[in-house]
Amino acid sequence: MDKIVKFNHRLKKRGSRQSAVVRPSRAEAEEAVRTLIRWAGDDPDREGLVGTPARVARAYEEWFAGYFENPREYLKRTFEEVAGYDEIVLLRDIRFESHCEHHIAPIIGRVHIGYLPRQRVVGISKLVRLVDVYSKRLQVQEKMTSEIAACLDSVLKPFGVGVVVEAAHECMTTRGVHKSDVTMVTSCMLGTFRTKAATRQEFLSAINLRGGASGGHAAV
Repeated sequence: MDKIVKFNHRLKKRGSRQSAVVRPSRAEAEEAVRTLIRWAGDDPDREGLVGTPARVARAYEEWFAGYFENPREYLKRTFEEVAGYDEIVLLRDIRFESHCEHHIAPIIGRVHIGYLPRQRVVGISKLVRLVDVYSKRLQVQEKMTSEIAACLDSVLKPFGVGVVVEAAHECMTTRGVHKSDVTMVTSCMLGTFRTKAATRQEFLSAINLRGGASGGHAAV
């Protein structure tokens, strides 16, 4: 598989800019699905499609549940009794499914998270939930990468944070005449992961990515 590698070491921290949205009723959402079915060229009242609008509405509730959760809440419970542990904490291969905000097409991949604790560590299941909340929103991969890193850095206040996301975008793999089977890789490095090449290289080596010592493009 060909891979596109795009590192973003200088992404700015960005909080959620989600403005207040008036949420339509379920009936309105289901009617919108019926409209799309007609626009696609089919009959929403035929037997195979009559229940589709309700199923799509339920699927949207699951796919976009992240709009109704606060990711910081999952990082509040921390542990200080770590027997002086002062090395990188790393959780790799966190699988996620998201949807791109340009086509509402699936983004499917995995996230690797590392941080160098100052005094506190968080349960590894909370890192999975952190990824889950941000991925269950309409996203671009660069923004999701930055959001995960910024939230972890803001709440835990570690010496450094590293986040790498690898994902396939189905807006590219399923559309157009020349479909492209590629993986996009983005990263966000904060604190010592950005300022100390040795720390960054240790993190990237642990997740089998190379080339991080120079801060340039990785060779995968």
